[in-house]
Amino acid sequence: MAEEIINRVANSKLVTINLEDFYPDGKRVLFDIKEWLFEGFVLREKEFRSKVKEHDWSQYQDSYVALTCSSDAIIPGWAYMLLTIQLSPFAKKIVTGDLEVLETAIYQDIIANLSVDEFHNKPIIIKGCTNKPVPANAYLFLANKLESIAKSIMYGEACSSVPLYKKR
Repeated sequence: MAEEIINRVANSKLVTINLEDFYPDGKRVLFDIKEWLFEGFVLREKEFRSKVKEHDWSQYQDSYVALTCSSDAIIPGWAYMLLTIQLSPFAKKIVTGDLEVLETAIYQDIIANLSVDEFHNKPIIIKGCTNKPVPANAYLFLANKLESIAKSIMYGEACSSVPLYKKR
């Protein structure tokens, strides 16, 4: 007679958190201002303001936008602030930097607002593999938030997790 196979992981109190589940929908846009600069390197205020005024900002409705300059130009802070003011009625989030910085900022907000009451005194596995661009910093933010309330924190999958923290 064959012995019944018992799924101990399914029957355990382990809670798996997959950061991919929190990935918000919305287009990600890398907005490069290089083309708005004289010869790609010099920001001329009058011409720059003209480009800002002529641009159709509504195309960024419900998008996440990273403002950058791919040339070695020195961009004054007010330029990115001006762009942000134009984008803010449309975009969900605006940052200065690349798409990795954008994803990190998105997840920083998500994790800061995440209710962790249900994870109090529970063993937690933070799932490591994702198909979406979850930034490395998101895992740090989550571990930091859970450390004070979790019974234990592990990383990976239930079958092969790496222990990170155990409450004493």
